[in-house]
Amino acid sequence: MRVSKEKAAGNREALLRAADRLFRGRGIDGVGVAEIAKEAGLTHGALYAHFPSKEALAAEAFSHGFAGNVARTRALEGDRPSFEDCLGGLLSAQMRDSFETGCPMAASASEVARQGCAVSASFTNAFEQFVEMIEGSLESAIPQARRRRLAIAAVAAEIGAIAASRAIAKTDSALADEVLEAVRETVSAAHMAENARAG
Repeated sequence: MRVSKEKAAGNREALLRAADRLFRGRGIDGVGVAEIAKEAGLTHGALYAHFPSKEALAAEAFSHGFAGNVARTRALEGDRPSFEDCLGGLLSAQMRDSFETGCPMAASASEVARQGCAVSASFTNAFEQFVEMIEGSLESAIPQARRRRLAIAAVAAEIGAIAASRAIAKTDSALADEVLEAVRETVSAAHMAENARAG
């Protein structure tokens, strides 16, 4: 029986949502395609009708999840949140503790290098978009090259800080919080220094 275009699109969306949530929560290698299909309410065969491989699904699920996070951030903070607002949200206990809805890059960074080129390309594209978003929150008085460097540093620091804080949180919650605070303060200080230099 043929599935309508609308139903096929709905099935694809359900697979992407399920994969995104499960990959963030348990890692790409920690979840099988049968489990993703079941979570989406579909068969294993239906998954392969939409995605030729687990890698293709992971790459698209990563992009899908990142786009969803960006849309939620813009809905909450507007199209152009301040740099300090960005830092406050990204380097927060809430972001750290939200495995299935938090930053997909922090959830997957250590795994991506062991995946194929499609997943790496998806991560790279999201990283560039994230840098552009953070760069857009910086004051135009800061020279463009310096804005980009600060944005790259902020994004990389966020990914690392969230990953490290998550790894520590089960055994030392105070240190886990301190990681976030230290990185937030250090990146904020770099921002203030760039503002002062721009005069």
